[in-house]
Amino acid sequence: MKKWKWRGGEIEGHLDIFVIDNEDEFEGEIEKWQEIMIHGDPEGLRSFAKLLMKIADLNQENEPDLPIGAREHYHLQPNLELSKSSIQAIVGRIDAKGTGRFYDRYVAKDAKKNNK
Repeated sequence: MKKWKWRGGEIEGHLDIFVIDNEDEFEGEIEKWQEIMIHGDPEGLRSFAKLLMKIADLNQENEPDLPIGAREHYHLQPNLELSKSSIQAIVGRIDAKGTGRFYDRYVAKDAKKNNK
């Protein structure tokens, strides 16, 4: 039987993550979009940044409990790591252990054009 590592308490301080719905009308056309808001006090933001760096710096190949094709990730839950007013969030790697593949729904951003 696989033994899972329990994680929790990675975030110290105050951190709030939520989604806002936006709508704007221009010349009769209505545009709608969503934004993810991540707000915190200095301790909460530093703690979140530390967690992101931990995930980024992790060598997934050296993680024996992480199967080939899996991606390291952390669940951040309301009233545990996050504020009670937050939504649950998952932060993690996009590259899979052993293959380096990104998941199928990922679409890369456009390359920057060099304006010289």
